[in-house]
Amino acid sequence: MGTRHLVDPGLLPLIDAMPPMVLSDASLPMIRAALPAMIKAVPLPDLPVTIGDVLVPSGEEDRTVRCMMLRPDAMADNAPAILHMHGGGHVLGMPEMNAGTLIQWADALGCLILSVDYRLSPETRFPGALEDCYAALRWLHSEADHLGIDRTRIAVSGESAGGALAAGLALLARDRGEFAIAFQHLEQPRLDDRTATSATPNPHTGEFVWTRASSHFCWIAQLGKEPGGDDTSPYAAPARATDLSGLPRTFIAVGALDLFVDECLEYAHRLIRAGVPTELHVYPGCMHGFGMARDSAPARRAQADNLAALRAAFSV
Repeated sequence: MGTRHLVDPGLLPLIDAMPPMVLSDASLPMIRAALPAMIKAVPLPDLPVTIGDVLVPSGEEDRTVRCMMLRPDAMADNAPAILHMHGGGHVLGMPEMNAGTLIQWADALGCLILSVDYRLSPETRFPGALEDCYAALRWLHSEADHLGIDRTRIAVSGESAGGALAAGLALLARDRGEFAIAFQHLEQPRLDDRTATSATPNPHTGEFVWTRASSHFCWIAQLGKEPGGDDTSPYAAPARATDLSGLPRTFIAVGALDLFVDECLEYAHRLIRAGVPTELHVYPGCMHGFGMARDSAPARRAQADNLAALRAAFSV
């Protein structure tokens, strides 16, 4: 028996409209090639936000990391900032995927947003993407005065694989002790490689949009080996971290039918036990990526929760 009967009715059109995505070495180039046209077909909100590219020094000789920067035209001095990481299983995606949502965030919050065009797998294995994000965090701190942002109010945010990068970056920044992060905003984050190989998977998750097979393929692409082993780095799979103390305030949101719901619940539980102020939202009837149904009631509710959490974090 499938899980369609558990899906929020407002999300059924999304499920029916999405063709099954089977990730493989053969299909990945075709999916990547089709993505730019799909992104361009989505209209952007007409709001007073300027979008442009910046090239951030990677710290490796002359290599740079492209980032998409969004700046409200009327941004106040000493504004907060969000360092954003897109989703796509570490094998797909680009910052422009989230331009519509990020424009709305920048306008509503009056904040600068930098979205990282990090290197993808399998061409670049872990920790390449994470180091690209760390370079962007370093750049935000070093250029804070020039950009007009407050170093003490920099949040990291990401969805799916981007949520894994945001959580891994929060751990890395804590452990290196160089650059502070005020808040981690994690949407349906991919936190635990063991989910892809569990002998007892949750029977009510992962049927739609993002499956266990897709997750397994992406973990191999990212790590260069089978997931689930004892040597997976916590910076790649944050659920592997043994100590979560000292992390920034945290927001986690996930759908009840999402493949990642169990690992998100466990991570939130452990954060709370470690003394990290944590806000958790589980949306009933929602699968991975339900925010793509932007006009549905669950997606509107999640967007309101995102803005409320970010606004509260920036007001502390």
